[in-house]
Order: sequence, then structure tokens, then C-alpha cells
Amino acid sequence: MDNQTATRLLFALTMIAVGVAGLVSGSFAPIWAGVPKSLPDRQLLAYLSTFVSLACGAGLLIQRFRIWSALVLFLFLVAWTALFKVPVIIRNPLVEVAYQSWGENAVLIAAAWVLYVWLSKTRAFPAGDTGLRLAHLVYGLALVAFGFSHFAYLNLTAPLIPRWLPPGPIFWAYFTGAAYLAAGLAIIAGIAGRLGAVGSALQISLITLIVWGPGVVAGKFDPTNWQEPVESWALTAAAWVVAASFVRYPWLKPLGFGEAGRRFARG
Repeated sequence: MDNQTATRLLFALTMIAVGVAGLVSGSFAPIWAGVPKSLPDRQLLAYLSTFVSLACGAGLLIQRFRIWSALVLFLFLVAWTALFKVPVIIRNPLVEVAYQSWGENAVLIAAAWVLYVWLSKTRAFPAGDTGLRLAHLVYGLALVAFGFSHFAYLNLTAPLIPRWLPPGPIFWAYFTGAAYLAAGLAIIAGIAGRLGAVGSALQISLITLIVWGPGVVAGKFDPTNWQEPVESWALTAAAWVVAASFVRYPWLKPLGFGEAGRRFARG
């Protein structure tokens, strides 16, 4: 099994799990948070998001439906972000958490977009070279948002880090923030993009395991408070999908726009 197949399966199973989380809670699953409580028919939208998670996750496992599942999930995520995340940024352009919230959706958008590019039989947009490069740009911008959030909310980030990690939580809060910024800028610039993508996927995985894993094992999370661990796991799965799209890229050498897409297409 190659990297792209393995990460597609991981992402598909994760989306199914997100859908199950929505069914169990009877409300919005963690990745679909942010809908105003004043919105009419809000509960119907929760059911719709749960259905999309389950249907698209299952569809990604079935060869006949893979392409359409990736496309529908990508378009649904874009629409959701445009409706419920972007307006928050417009209303609060100087509040960093608005960008962090957007970034969480953007990572999922990038993963679904990469899957569509990979599975599609056409090279026309939103597939093809342009689609792949834009998916990478979206992912890179999301990482930059994550990086700034670590610095802007150091008082919230540091307490999440276990104290047994030397040299201490403050160091790791700064380090991971700087790592997100470096990885995001590398991907955006097209220089050392593979290193940035793999490094960021590894960092998100370690955060999921070290920060949220112990609480999950100890049974501290239930449908009333599992927002963070579920979302962190979804970001982990999505990050590895994006990282897999860099598998044939050089680690450090700058890669031309067209060459990048052709390398991926040959994969």
C-alpha cells in the first residue's frame, strides 16, 4: 500500500468517525462547529453535516464513488468555511483566533482538494496543476494561522503541554508556533515544501498524541467535551493526506509550478 492510498483510507475512516460523533451527540460534530445559534433550522444543518461526513467518508472507501465523494466533501467544506468562518474574520480582522478557526477548516479543505486532484481523471480546474498548487497554498496559509495563534495565545497554549517535557511548556509553545510558521511559509514559497508538509503533519500528530491522547485513554472526554481531541485527530489525518501529495517532491530544492503538478500526476 502506497502513502497516498494509506492516507486516503485514514482520512476516510476519520470522516466516518466524525459523522458517528455527530450522530452520538445529536448536534454538530467537532469539525462543523461555528454555526450561530440564532440560525433558523440549525438542527437540520447539523444533520446535513453529519450525513456529508458519513457519506463522503464511506464513499472514499468505494472505488466507484471516490472521485465524487472527494469533490462533494471539498465543495461542502469550502461553502461551510465561506458561510461560517470567513464572516468572523471580516467582523474581527484583528482577532487571531478567527484565523485559527478558519485554518482548521482550511486544512480539511486542502486534504479533500488533494484527494480530488489525485483521484480525478481530468486535469481541468479544480483538479490539475493549478488545483494542486492552490490546495498547497491553502494548507500553507492554515499553518501560518496556527503559528501566530501559538504566540498570540501563549497563555492558553502552554498549559496544554505536559510539564514532563523538557525544557518546559513555554519553550514548546514557542517552538511549535515557530515550526508552524516555518512550514507554512516553506509550502507557500514552494521551497522545501515537502519538508514543511511532512514536518507539520508529524507535529500535528505528536500534539494529538501527547496533548490529547492521555485524556482520551483516561476517559476524560465524552460527547460534551470532545471538540479538541476529535478535531485534532481530523487535522492529523488531513495533514498526512497533504504530506503524501509531496512524496515525489525534492526535500529542499525549489519546484516549478507545472513540474509540481506533473510529479503528483505521475504518482
